[in-house]
Amino acid sequence: MRRKGRSQGAVDSIWTEWHSHPEVLIGLGLLQGGYLLGVGPIRERYGLADGSDPRQTATFTLGLLIIFFALLSPLHRISNDFLFSAHMLQHVLLTLIAPPLLILGTPDWLLRRILRPDPLFIAARIATHPVAAFLLFNAVFSVWHLPALYNLSVTFRAAHVLEHVLFMGTAVLMWWPIVSTMPELPRLSYPLQMLYLFLISIAQIIIFAPITFATGPLYEWYANAPRIVGLDAVTDQQIGAIIMKIGGGVLLISLIIAAFFRWYSREEERTRRELAEAGYEPDG
Repeated sequence: MRRKGRSQGAVDSIWTEWHSHPEVLIGLGLLQGGYLLGVGPIRERYGLADGSDPRQTATFTLGLLIIFFALLSPLHRISNDFLFSAHMLQHVLLTLIAPPLLILGTPDWLLRRILRPDPLFIAARIATHPVAAFLLFNAVFSVWHLPALYNLSVTFRAAHVLEHVLFMGTAVLMWWPIVSTMPELPRLSYPLQMLYLFLISIAQIIIFAPITFATGPLYEWYANAPRIVGLDAVTDQQIGAIIMKIGGGVLLISLIIAAFFRWYSREEERTRRELAEAGYEPDG
């Protein structure tokens, strides 16, 4: 049965409707406050570093602002109640954009202090291993897109909160081998980064191909949703899968290309240095 429709005025108001979910505001506030304490008073008290990098602080804060937008802006209401495609855009922000910014924005000396207890560091080393991180993220992401569990997540708020927490947590692990700032939990070498990113893109195809090519709606919640734009449920579903695949694909391909050129530049510099040490000077 289709869910009850809304008046045009009520529908129009959705596009400017911001939310104030207390748990989201509290969680983001605690993260930002804890970060600022870490790079400020705690750093100074324990002599963790001579200073903090404002660019890292800005990067971390940007990651939190993206989560804020994804979960509290009109996008959240539209993705929850009306459009599968909006939900996929939300997932792009929560899993592909915000997590690497949070990692890049966290100084290694602060991470080292947080992971100081040996059991916590050992757990982090296991969880951020490329194989474990890859499997954890893709398993969680795939399972939550099964129709039964997906419909559960949009029907019950607690399930939806759990879904997003798991998405973001495993996404941080998945991104760690690419953007880590901590030598003890290092990034992959450039060739392995390219392979890792390629495998992530393949995993996304496996997840979203069935959604893209489905001939009918897979998610009852969106099939019964009021139509606030001129899209039927199947078209909305296909656009959602394309947003996730193309959005992720463009980002992953860009990173593969960047990793290749960094690898090439490093190898070229090493070759030049070895030739100079051997006393060889190129012509010209």
